[in-house]
Amino acid sequence: MRSVLITGASSGIGEATAGHLAARGWRVFGTSRSARAPGDRPGVEFLVMDVCDADSVDRGVAQVLEECGQLDAIVCNAGNSIYGAVEDVEIEAARAQFETNFYGVLRVLRACLPSMREKGRGRVVIVGSLAGRAPIPFQAHYSASKAALDALSGALRNEVAGFGLHVSLVEPGDVNTPFNEAMQWSTSPAGSAYREGLSRAESVIRESLPKAPPAEDVARCIERALDAASPRARYTVGDSSWLVPFARRFLPDRISLALIKRHFRL
Repeated sequence: MRSVLITGASSGIGEATAGHLAARGWRVFGTSRSARAPGDRPGVEFLVMDVCDADSVDRGVAQVLEECGQLDAIVCNAGNSIYGAVEDVEIEAARAQFETNFYGVLRVLRACLPSMREKGRGRVVIVGSLAGRAPIPFQAHYSASKAALDALSGALRNEVAGFGLHVSLVEPGDVNTPFNEAMQWSTSPAGSAYREGLSRAESVIRESLPKAPPAEDVARCIERALDAASPRARYTVGDSSWLVPFARRFLPDRISLALIKRHFRL
């Protein structure tokens, strides 16, 4: 039985992926910042892990290795988002965004890679976002953290290839999950000079996510990356997800950014 560690498995994409892989015979270890009752999600063995805490990550990975001996795959999924204008968002909030979305992934990789490298095979899936290539207004810090994962994934893929490890970046577009409920919406003050743009863009975001594809679509994509004989460096998921790579490749930046601006009614 193949084993996989999935971070951020208590909701959204992580939860869907954990259930999907468990149903297909994987031994799934899912992480959550708080303890989950045994049997909370059939087939998923939950452990407490805070990706912002190196000691917590090390303890969690050690627990998994003690249980199963060796991990066959890791899915770095844990993440969150803040909403606010670049000018408004405090540096501490921006730093916290990167602590989870970028450094959280880095901590998990550093804890898991040594044993996978020694075994000489394994799969790594990093859940990024199309926002890393098509930055979202007033989610600049989230978009930047996902762009950082894009670079990290590509560099890591080449670094570990000689050890039999494969790395893929999965880039969802809009996905219908509780993501909005967890969003920190108030990082810009009520009297922000950007209040009109903030309001319009927020309306677009709140309207679009409930209409988006389900998290199960991303779970199936992650499964493809884990099962492929020669996994791709990146996978995009979601309605019209081809548009972002197309625009980045063929359109000048001024046109791509103008289309984003128009989409968010700015």
